[in-house]
Amino acid sequence: MTSVLIATGQSLQRVGLRMLLESQPDLSVVGEAARGSEAVRLSALLRPDVVLLEGRATDTDTAETVRRIAHAPDGHAPHVLLLTTTDDTYPYGALRAGADGHLPEDATADELVAAVRVVAAGDVVVSPGLTRALIDAVRDQRAIESNAPGNRLGTLTGRERDVLTAVASGDSNAEIADRLSIAPTTVKSHVSNILTKIGARGRVQAVVFAYESGLVRPTQHVLHA
Repeated sequence: MTSVLIATGQSLQRVGLRMLLESQPDLSVVGEAARGSEAVRLSALLRPDVVLLEGRATDTDTAETVRRIAHAPDGHAPHVLLLTTTDDTYPYGALRAGADGHLPEDATADELVAAVRVVAAGDVVVSPGLTRALIDAVRDQRAIESNAPGNRLGTLTGRERDVLTAVASGDSNAEIADRLSIAPTTVKSHVSNILTKIGARGRVQAVVFAYESGLVRPTQHVLHA
């Protein structure tokens, strides 16, 4: 059973989301929050598997709210799924802070339920409609600093770079294994090593790193859910 904490400032939306999620036999709602600070507190208290966070619920910076949830002092790290409007500018910073994906608020019920399951399993959800904005933000935000992505890229082996490139294209572990003619368990090991070397929390942050470091060019791959 996957436990979910709903965080949105709109009371009717909280009711609708709870009804939708609790209609699924494998999902349960353990709590609701109206503000980002409350979501942080309840996440630490209730320890959900997934926090469904609507950006306008945050009473502080969205990326900071995500960071506090995803990197709680007690070590509990729920997966964070953002609900965003099409003109939001915060998903990039929130993804870097530790969010596992985002969907537009007009996503269908089936898409939202599927996304909760995907992030709960440790995979990535990035809506195709918001991908271009993310790629443009990555291009604009590339930084040259002592701990720049390019420096961390140099710690990866050639095979790890191949795997990261495939991850950035949205391939699953099974698809990467087929593409590179290696065992799925080997892919899983490579992904784990990559995350450790680049200091990423999960696959979404690895994808952002791939673009920031220049390993993947904006026109080379398109992320997908």
